[in-house]
Amino acid sequence: MTDKGQELRPRAESEKITINLGYVDLGQIDLLVQEGFFSNRTDFIRTAIRNQIDRHTDAVKQSVARHKLDLGLRSYGRRELEAARAGGEKLHIHVLGLAVIAAEVSPELAREAIGSLHVLGALQASPEVKAALRDRMS
Repeated sequence: MTDKGQELRPRAESEKITINLGYVDLGQIDLLVQEGFFSNRTDFIRTAIRNQIDRHTDAVKQSVARHKLDLGLRSYGRRELEAARAGGEKLHIHVLGLAVIAAEVSPELAREAIGSLHVLGALQASPEVKAALRDRMS
């Protein structure tokens, strides 16, 4: 429970997206599902996405290195941000995956400690922290 007396819902392990497909593409996916190649449409789409990512692994690795991205899950808590602020530095956050700014981080601390925020994937932070950093997000 939080100090507001409400229980936070657990975070999902994935992010939900919506895509628009043409009728022919959708029909072909349904045919492959019907024929047993995939268990359902989601299985097909996940497999297709993974195959494309695998196909471009070298390009992704080079880009991650070139852009100095943290890969995977990167979490920022109050202590880390306070240390940056105390040291007179601003963090420039670059994440490919999931960036989490802990619930204990106030909007004021986030603004004082974070100079820029670039996330390819998803950002989990309170609505107040997101609003405080909106002008620093790219």
